[in-house]
Formats: sequence, C-alpha cells, structure tokens
Amino acid sequence: MARPTSKDELLTLAEVRLNTLFTLIDSMSEEEQERTFTFEDRDRTIRDVLIHLHAWHNLLLEWVQKNLQGEPASFLPEPYNWRTYPEMNLRIQEAAQSIPLKQSKTLLRTSHQQTLELAKHFNEDELFVKGYFPWNRTATLASYFISSLSSHYDWAQKKVKRHKRSLR
Repeated sequence: MARPTSKDELLTLAEVRLNTLFTLIDSMSEEEQERTFTFEDRDRTIRDVLIHLHAWHNLLLEWVQKNLQGEPASFLPEPYNWRTYPEMNLRIQEAAQSIPLKQSKTLLRTSHQQTLELAKHFNEDELFVKGYFPWNRTATLASYFISSLSSHYDWAQKKVKRHKRSLR
C-alpha cells in the first residue's frame, strides 16, 4: 500500500504494518528475540527497537494533546530539535535497558492503540490539510501519524529482518 491519503488508509496501514512486525518477531524463538544484534547500531536488540517505537508514539501523543489543550509545544522535547534528535534516540535506548522484551511488546501495543484512538479523533481535513492546525505549520497532521506508525514500523521491520538474517 502506498503512503496513506485518507484516515481509513492511515489506520489500516498502521495495523497491517504492526501486525507484520509482530509476525516477524514471533517467527523467531524467544532466545533469538533476546539476542543482541551483531551489527553496529544504536538499537542493539528487538527490545530497543520496540521501545524506540513506543517512545515516538508517546512523543506524538504528548505533542498533539498539549497543543489541543492550547499549550504550545514542539514535537521534540527540549533540548532536542531535528538536528539533535539522534541524541534523543540514544537517550531513549539507554533509558530502556532495564525493560524486559515482554514488557516492551506490551508497551508498544498499548501506545499503538492510544495513537490510533487519537488519530480517530480527527476528521479528514484535520489530518490531511497542510497547516490545518497552526502548531503543525506547513505539514499535515497525518504525516506525523504516518511517521510514528506505519513508516516507523517499516524501519523496525528492516532492523528485525536484518537481525533474523544474521542468525543464520
């Protein structure tokens, strides 16, 4: 499916891509799921990848909720910006080291559902008209949902596939 251009497509693709990611993960043994990636990267385990997705859901949820309540907020929390967000991603990964894989799966599924519920709150124009809300400037609100949901799941799936191939 191409990049969503409607609310239904956005919601459907998010569900499909998350299910595909979990099907891939579930195709590995528990031991394989727990193994550290053999390739150098910020996210060293499946848990790290899932926590990364969960954290980005929370960024979106907080950003939208604050702005809807009239509290101007940037998508990325201070002190981060679009040039420094890789540092934020590293901090997310470091902070998640004590979270077990099973819990990371639950956290992701929960924040995924919360993010979909939030998306359902908006109509087509609110999601797909550029700059509909002053706080998302020249972008569409949908672009933030897509980036945090289906596009991010594609990124995660590539990492997990690479990990699975490395197990052979």
